[in-house]
Amino acid sequence: MKQRGRAFKLSFLLLFVLAVVLAGCGGNNNTSGNTAASSEPAASAAATASASAAAASTQPSGEKPKVAFVYIGPPGDGGYTYQHDQGRLEMEKELGIKSTTVENIPEGPDAERTITELAQSNDIVFTTSFGYMEQTVNVAKKFPNVKFDHASGYKTEANMGTYFGKNYEASYLTGIAAGKVTKNNHLGYVGAFPISEVIYNLNAFTLGAQSVNPDIKVDVVWTNTWYDPTTERQAAISLLDKGADVLLAYQDSPATIQAAQERGAFAGGNDSDMKKYAPDNYLTNPVWDWGPYYTKTVKSVMDGTWTNEQYSGSMADGMVKLAPFGNKVPEDVQKLVTDAQAKIISGELNVFTGPISDNTGKVQVPEGKTLTLDEVLSMNWLAKGVVGTIPK
Repeated sequence: MKQRGRAFKLSFLLLFVLAVVLAGCGGNNNTSGNTAASSEPAASAAATASASAAAASTQPSGEKPKVAFVYIGPPGDGGYTYQHDQGRLEMEKELGIKSTTVENIPEGPDAERTITELAQSNDIVFTTSFGYMEQTVNVAKKFPNVKFDHASGYKTEANMGTYFGKNYEASYLTGIAAGKVTKNNHLGYVGAFPISEVIYNLNAFTLGAQSVNPDIKVDVVWTNTWYDPTTERQAAISLLDKGADVLLAYQDSPATIQAAQERGAFAGGNDSDMKKYAPDNYLTNPVWDWGPYYTKTVKSVMDGTWTNEQYSGSMADGMVKLAPFGNKVPEDVQKLVTDAQAKIISGELNVFTGPISDNTGKVQVPEGKTLTLDEVLSMNWLAKGVVGTIPK
């Protein structure tokens, strides 16, 4: 229900918004679902946002809200966006809601325009990539009565929360498997962007491998991509050419697994179960299960209990899982990983408990200390055994 004022002020506002909209021009239509998103000029979007924010109201308790998702890639990527979309579909089924999705939105000005447009017609907007953080913050300030949830970021507003999980727990377990199946103690890691999220997963993978094989080294190549199968394949091949016989990738595509299969090497991907792409050469990898979180969060909007929490899921609560093992992962290796997983879930095993040194020899985590979640999320060093550097 919109706020009401004197008739003259309301008429003037409506005429002003109409004039701004007519002055704008349309852009690309990238929306699937029941709302079309256009890329209007920044000035027009800002004016419309301000007017909409002034007239917006909170979601009446119990009513089904309008829900939107912004995706960095296509749901058909087989990885990160696919897994978010599976979670969205689970939420729709559980709550009887039809949501809106917008895919292939770059991290930058396009994202802010898209989020602004969605905020004008939705009650909660999920922005699912780290690079949407600043844009989500900006739009949240303009629409105080719309809820926003941002995946993997660390900034909040009164109407904006964050959500992610300890996927490094599953990266550590994948490292155990890699450390056991390698024949030459040489692993490779296809890293996306050199940000903390990727760095702590690379380090966890390395530490897991070293927990069963102290002689392990891990070569890393940075692609600066989330979803670019061609670039990611080339990076994987470069690591195989260096002698790595087990690979893990932190991207949204299965390109690394497919490249490894051609060379007879083991490999794992990221985000979802990718076994179908190379069943005999598949290792395992971290998997997200977003459905319960999306269902819980949208339901909290419906019943008026939503808060701007900073939620971090784990293997213990099921947000983070481990994909099924590939066909040729030995049973003794599977048991070793499964036993370690049980210890992580129970709290007996913490991935980042010292002593841990970086690849320059500096002690980053003293013996007996365990990194806090905040320290993990701000990690900017590479563990001992990682061959490579963090680009500036």
